[in-house]
Amino acid sequence: MTLYARVKRSTIRSVVTGVVGASISFASCNALADFKEPGKIIAGSDMTFYPYEYMKDNTPKGFDIEFLAGLGKVIGRQTVDVDTRWANLIPGLRGGRFDIINSSMYITADRLKVIDMIPYLKSGDAILSIKGAAYQPKVPEDFCGHKVGSMAGTAWLKPLKKLSKDYCEAKGLKPISISEYPTDPQATQAMLSHAVEVQITDAAVARGIVEKTGHRVVISSDTLIYPVLNGWGVKKGNEEVRQALIKGLKAFSKTPEYAALLKKYHFKAPTAEDIAQLMPKQP
Repeated sequence: MTLYARVKRSTIRSVVTGVVGASISFASCNALADFKEPGKIIAGSDMTFYPYEYMKDNTPKGFDIEFLAGLGKVIGRQTVDVDTRWANLIPGLRGGRFDIINSSMYITADRLKVIDMIPYLKSGDAILSIKGAAYQPKVPEDFCGHKVGSMAGTAWLKPLKKLSKDYCEAKGLKPISISEYPTDPQATQAMLSHAVEVQITDAAVARGIVEKTGHRVVISSDTLIYPVLNGWGVKKGNEEVRQALIKGLKAFSKTPEYAALLKKYHFKAPTAEDIAQLMPKQP
């Protein structure tokens, strides 16, 4: 690059930076963003997690899919959804398979060590049990000595395993028997076939499972378990993509479409207090 080109490029960047908050266009933001393809956001999602992301008639559906599409429209980018199993999402992002992870991923300190994350939703977990069964646990402390099913690689597994050791075994109770499955529906099927007694999953997913199983299962927990933030995953160091999404989220959150989407799925956006309280400290 010639000296003239360097100076010109530096000048352009200075001008763009100077007008942020006044009249910067999303087209300018897109021009600077290090996305894989022009005019697109390529997102990895595990399409087995109703109502966040799932397949219907061979088409991606769900809150996260619609949410990202709305944000993409605001910043002038088409969203491309790549169905990817949960265990492969972070490796796929880090390997450059897609621009972001859009899969109702909980923000944890461990994940922040390897990827950047942008919060967009507050969530938490719930306990599912078979309707009419004698065992109806309310809180994870009730799991001691029982068989619990879960999707593998989820954020709630770490505190559950710690609880088993530090609470159950420390009190002379039997440990929690945790069975992990590649997808959430497989964990549900394990419960329905009595391979496990209960299932722990995201609270919104739990509500969907109750509906999809014709109320053969119920939510036995009374309160939100392990409150947490959901976030988009961005490759470490890809600051331009991260900033583009942050600006897009800010703009999209002011639209009627955003409010209608939250109402449709009975979700709530995280408050500033939620983010301050639940966002893990940067490693």
